Amino acid sequence: MARDTVPAPAPREPARVRNVALVGHAGAGKTTLAEALLVATGALPRAGRVEDGTTCLDSDDVEVRQQRSVTLGVATVEHDGTRITLLDTPGSPDFVGELRAGLRAADAALFVVSAVGGVDASTVQLWEECAAVGMPRAVVVTQLDRARADAEETVRLCQTLLGAGVYPVHLVERGADGAVSGVVNLLQPGAQAPDADRLRSELIEGIIGESEDEALMERYLAGDELVQADLMSDLETAVARGHFHPVLCAAPLQGIGLDALLYLLVNGFPCPCEHGCPPVTRPDGSPAPALRCDPDGPLVAEVVKTTTDPYLGRVSLLRVFSGTLTPDTPVHVSGHGGAERGHPDHDADERVGAVSSPLGAALRPVASAPAGDVCAVARLTSAETGDTLSSPGDPRLVPPWELPVPQHPVAVEAASRSDEDRLGPALSRLAAEDPTLRVERSRDTGQLLLWCVGEAHGEVLLERLRTRHGVAVSTVPVRVPMVETLAGPARATGRLVKQSGGHGQYAVVVVEAEPGEPGSGVTFEQRVIGGAVPSQYHGSVEKGIRAQAAKGVHDDRPLVDVRFVLVDGKAHSVDSSDAAFQSAGALAVRELAAAAGTKVLEPWCEVAVVVPGEHVGAVMSDLSGRRARVTGSDADPDRDRTTVRAEVPEVELLGYAGALRSVSHGTGSFTRRALGHEPAPASLVAVPA
Repeated sequence: MARDTVPAPAPREPARVRNVALVGHAGAGKTTLAEALLVATGALPRAGRVEDGTTCLDSDDVEVRQQRSVTLGVATVEHDGTRITLLDTPGSPDFVGELRAGLRAADAALFVVSAVGGVDASTVQLWEECAAVGMPRAVVVTQLDRARADAEETVRLCQTLLGAGVYPVHLVERGADGAVSGVVNLLQPGAQAPDADRLRSELIEGIIGESEDEALMERYLAGDELVQADLMSDLETAVARGHFHPVLCAAPLQGIGLDALLYLLVNGFPCPCEHGCPPVTRPDGSPAPALRCDPDGPLVAEVVKTTTDPYLGRVSLLRVFSGTLTPDTPVHVSGHGGAERGHPDHDADERVGAVSSPLGAALRPVASAPAGDVCAVARLTSAETGDTLSSPGDPRLVPPWELPVPQHPVAVEAASRSDEDRLGPALSRLAAEDPTLRVERSRDTGQLLLWCVGEAHGEVLLERLRTRHGVAVSTVPVRVPMVETLAGPARATGRLVKQSGGHGQYAVVVVEAEPGEPGSGVTFEQRVIGGAVPSQYHGSVEKGIRAQAAKGVHDDRPLVDVRFVLVDGKAHSVDSSDAAFQSAGALAVRELAAAAGTKVLEPWCEVAVVVPGEHVGAVMSDLSGRRARVTGSDADPDRDRTTVRAEVPEVELLGYAGALRSVSHGTGSFTRRALGHEPAPASLVAVPA
């Protein structure tokens, strides 16, 4: 981030604010479109190129190198007396956290669809997700000037795949050579294009039907010639209600359709007052009054994105839902959500420094950020993505938005001692920035695991560790913890007798053992008769048995689900001790394993895989190749989703996030739950644990 001397747009009343998220699959042209809009509004002197790494919104080092968006890019501009904030979201499913953050800050979603690539399954899924939460939506068809572009077919696909309420507002206009020369606006009468009259009639009827404007309906039925100005108020009402979705066309590199798109953003998209505010509670969970988008109301803002700048420190991107945020304002920071959000619950009072308006990486100071605005604040030391800022005298809490549980583990090791010292703080900063990252030290294997959404997500995190935080790490194979249990019942003696002069060590224990029920763990009881082992040493024997079972007898595999019974033994009045009987208990475990033999067990998980119905067969076929047992499926015909439930060995889930994305064309997701252990196949046991 950098301070910019270019003045920021002046704060506006919520009615003159538009917050729009650009969403769509990777390569659809979201960043290129945003760049062109920034130039069209005068915010930039010229457009950069994604291929050159010179765009305003793809300023992250990783984005420049990979030539794609991996973070949420934000730019606020002024156009026609309206403050417009464009939120450019990544298209890859691996960065869904950035996408959800953009949608949280926005009041409408503009779906960017390529006239070459069309509408893919992930776009349809995202459309349905937005519909489920009532997010107003519109579509812009881009890349009209590319080879094999077919705008007309793409519009038809939008109407077919995205459901009811999708109406074209623009048609492509072509010159004598067939090249795109402009767009035909169906909101204006007299449009010259094939089917223009029919499409205009359907558009007007769709607007009136959703806005329920009887006066406009009477004028239309009476044959009045309705112009764009007559329709825009009703079109904005229809879009805000979330069931009417205009489709526009644009060729950003040629500047075609940009003015019409900006006109629609200003006059046809809902303002923050119409979209409404999320529910709030007190930090203790008690009810709180509902919020209104009121600059004079109680202060409530949410951190939708966190970045770390080498000069400014932590920079928090905020969506102000209520009240007005000004520099030097005391605020209460509430971060609730538990370990699954990447941090424990926390509450702290801080003071806001400068308040800025973002233009990509540049920050332009502003005097205030009223309700409805998106702004940036630096140096909030405790605020993390998903936290709530409110008045210290009246703290509120906005519930976190829904995020996927990361299912792709990456095991990392520091390259040196100095890297190891810096690794912990660096990971803490990454987790504060990215709520889809979960950092875990495995209790079973001791490995440091980064739980990521997918492979690309993991690659970006590792690159940021190296380049942004200067920490060299290497990745190692993720180890799935194997365990062992006894193959059958046995009886063995643990004997520790060391008497070579002076104080010696003496302890003899006789232990019987047998396999326990799956999941029963290690149990211990004593049936010593006659005080052969004094009662004060019974606990010592148990401690030694449990310690050896936890350590394991082969390849550091713990011994589980075994029932141990102390039945006999011997003690010495002078040489017996707590330590001696602990050692004897451990020796007895090793003797029992040698006598009865052991079985290697591997962990299994219960998974729930959610995919569209058309991909159920491919998912089941893939699961069968992973030694899975499919236990059932539940279809949801309203959403065209099927949940496949199965029991799968944990080792087979390594890399499953990417495999599922492949077989479901990016539309599948899954969750897992530990199920227990089952005997491992010989081929797996042969691999060192």
